[in-house]
Amino acid sequence: MGTDRSTGDSLGPLVGSMLADEGFPGEVIGNLDEPVHAENLGRVVMSLGEESGFLDLGVDACLGTKTEVGAVMVRSGPLRPGLGVKKKLPPVGDLHLAGVVNVGGFMEYMVLQNTRLSLVMKMARAISSGIQKADALLRSACEKKRPGPLRAAGESILSARANDAHLSQLLQAYVRKP
Repeated sequence: MGTDRSTGDSLGPLVGSMLADEGFPGEVIGNLDEPVHAENLGRVVMSLGEESGFLDLGVDACLGTKTEVGAVMVRSGPLRPGLGVKKKLPPVGDLHLAGVVNVGGFMEYMVLQNTRLSLVMKMARAISSGIQKADALLRSACEKKRPGPLRAAGESILSARANDAHLSQLLQAYVRKP
């Protein structure tokens, strides 16, 4: 989720482009060339709902506190895009990753426009690498019972056959212990 027209909001499209460039074996929905954003999100969410039995992962940028900048949060449940800029958009996915790209609380649109590209690029590389690692762990854990096609989206939405064991492994692959 995001746009290539705002440095701070380009995290999702960057992750999608990196996954595609790195040969991610799943379907990537959204990248720098064709981002998933507020205007096309409804159509994308409806197309995701057509395929059952998949686990969708949403990736988006968000704003937080000064101490949270640079952190990536992994949470179960759908991504709720647009909350930081007070937009009402449909929820996306079964899991989500939110990268804190800057400090929120005042003039959010301006803050996203003035976010350091260096930080967003570092975060996108880390998230893309984490998704690749989680995919490899899931595939090896499933051995011959492959989870099926994986789909990542421009805010990047990753899909795998959903069951509790896979969900647990995916979350463990992303969470770093301090």
